[in-house]
Amino acid sequence: MTPLPRTDTTAVVVQGLVKSYGGQSGVTALDGVDLAVPRGTVLGVLGPNGAGKTTLVRILSTLVRPDAGTASVDGFDVLRRARDVRRSIGLTGQYAAVDGKLSGRENLYLIGRLLDMSRKIARARADELLERFSLTEAAGRQAATYSGGMRRRLDLAASVMGRPRVLFLDEPTTGLDPRTRNEVWDEVRGLAGNGTTVLLTTQYMEEAEQLADELTVIDRGRVIANGPVEDLKARVGRRELRIRPERAEDLGPMAAALVAAGLLETGAPQGGAPDAPVSGRGGAEGVLRVPLRGPEHLSALVGVLGARGFALAGLDTRLPSLDEVFLTLTGKDAARATEVDEALGVDEGALV
Repeated sequence: MTPLPRTDTTAVVVQGLVKSYGGQSGVTALDGVDLAVPRGTVLGVLGPNGAGKTTLVRILSTLVRPDAGTASVDGFDVLRRARDVRRSIGLTGQYAAVDGKLSGRENLYLIGRLLDMSRKIARARADELLERFSLTEAAGRQAATYSGGMRRRLDLAASVMGRPRVLFLDEPTTGLDPRTRNEVWDEVRGLAGNGTTVLLTTQYMEEAEQLADELTVIDRGRVIANGPVEDLKARVGRRELRIRPERAEDLGPMAAALVAAGLLETGAPQGGAPDAPVSGRGGAEGVLRVPLRGPEHLSALVGVLGARGFALAGLDTRLPSLDEVFLTLTGKDAARATEVDEALGVDEGALV
């Protein structure tokens, strides 16, 4: 295998990573994964349950040994230079890993001392992070008394106590309310903006779209797609026109007119236009969605609608949503997720 490259521009390099659980009759969680994360960027790793996301994070954070393949973090091989890797990274799992018997300040101070900070520096850094994560007022309380969102913020603060160059976030906002989730997103953006490299696993499509510079989609232990969000959208489906008539009752006649003009393929009836032979997707929201074939197609659509006198409340084009991209790339494989979970003996999310 080609030696791992060590450059100033790449923070994480993975080549041919393989990991199985349960011996020869078990399940392969990772089956030859390759990826690279440029420094100072956020890579979103998506995949259904059982895809291998958490196993990947555990290997990169030196918690699990791979069966085959190589990986480096911050230029250090995860097997030969595990101690150096640990000094370079921060890790936040799906569940807050703080000591409930200690106060918020004591939790952070303890992490600082374990990272060989002096008492003075550890106290100062703890106070700095308590303020940044809006925990100053609760700093003296036992972490066990914190709400779920507060514990998550404390956990994230602990993961950056040592100013890591690479941060692994394994579904960091699972179970959080929207406000707390937005606060975590702001912190992640701030860390990336200051040069920290972030590898983020998530099942929230909005989270991936908000935070990630690029996405890697893993399914059945293999990388099946990667690239910028817009590139993945364009790869999965072409742009579509979304047409909203001023009057909901015009949706059916409007669709029928486009079919008659050869601009919309005949298909199954859709919501909002029960009698219209429409292949474009309508819905309860009263929007007709027509796959576009090109600029000429768009001009012809608008021309027909105008000639027939339909009054429009809205007209816009869009690529498929990230949810649609995810479902198209991975499909639904609940049996696979159950198979992997049983092989591990626990939910994949509980491994971190």
